[in-house]
Amino acid sequence: MKPDKKKQKMSRKEFLQMGGSILAGGTILGISGVTLWNNYTHKSTTDGNSIAPDIANVAFQSPYKLVSSFSTGNNIEAFEILGDNIIVSTADQVQIYQANGTLKSSFKIDSNLRDLAVTGNEILLLYPSHIKVFDTLGNQIRNWKAANENSDYCSMAFGGGSVYITDAGNKNICQYSIDGNFQRIIDSPNRFIIPSYTFGITYNNGTIFCSNPGRHQVEKYSADGKYIGSFGEAGGATGKFCGCCNPVHLSYTETGDLITSEKGNPRISCYSQDGQFQSLLLDSQMLGGGNKAYRIKAIGDQLIAAGNNMVTTFKYDKALAANSACSSCKKNCPLRKGINI
Repeated sequence: MKPDKKKQKMSRKEFLQMGGSILAGGTILGISGVTLWNNYTHKSTTDGNSIAPDIANVAFQSPYKLVSSFSTGNNIEAFEILGDNIIVSTADQVQIYQANGTLKSSFKIDSNLRDLAVTGNEILLLYPSHIKVFDTLGNQIRNWKAANENSDYCSMAFGGGSVYITDAGNKNICQYSIDGNFQRIIDSPNRFIIPSYTFGITYNNGTIFCSNPGRHQVEKYSADGKYIGSFGEAGGATGKFCGCCNPVHLSYTETGDLITSEKGNPRISCYSQDGQFQSLLLDSQMLGGGNKAYRIKAIGDQLIAAGNNMVTTFKYDKALAANSACSSCKKNCPLRKGINI
């Protein structure tokens, strides 16, 4: 009988079984059938901004180790750093903690909070169609309504005397003065595509960084709203943005590099100011799992992550860094500023 030359499409189960057989025979070590399937069905290639293929994540070693964590009791909606304090918002209150997790004070707020920012001793709370400003004692100082009645505000950043707010309803950025006076609308020349409320924004040293999640990119603008450029591409490999709408949250290091946070496969990555991928800093396992994006802040040699009902602090570790992706960086880790290594 002649062999059937018709190509047969291998099922996932058959492929995993094949991978298991290969493992059992000792031909390939350390690669599971699941990983084989992922690489079989989701091939990726290397470029200047990534360290693909996906298999690189199997042996991931972070240069950071967990040093402390504390629970807020309820799910965290947003958080910020104010001096030596960690400001956390849950569904119905703002909580102010010392760095060691000791609760100093709290005050009630309205529900449906989207984001918060801090400046001086003021806490700015963002809602879908308005902004409220409180002092650290919980006294309301002022508030203002959205510039457009169809606004659906998502994320907020403060810098250079202005408040920058992403509007998922109108798919643009609104700029206000700290007093609430409307200044301008910032539109993307590429058009913002917002499949869900993953419209992150941050401000650092005169530059606005904003996610364009439907395009899997980060866009850059000057403080007065002029478009500078963008970077990023879709993909599951490190250095790319996976899923339907990433990155979700943006932050920055003391040296000005950008930190991105993704959902689906939660992970924290670092990029240079010009968009060059530096390294993966924290993966899903280190963060605590799940599929929601974790909010992240960099303070010196520490990364502070907030997600679910936990605030977790990770610290740069020289010994771990020697075995991580950071060891091959052409420059020192962007979070090592001022650290004697």
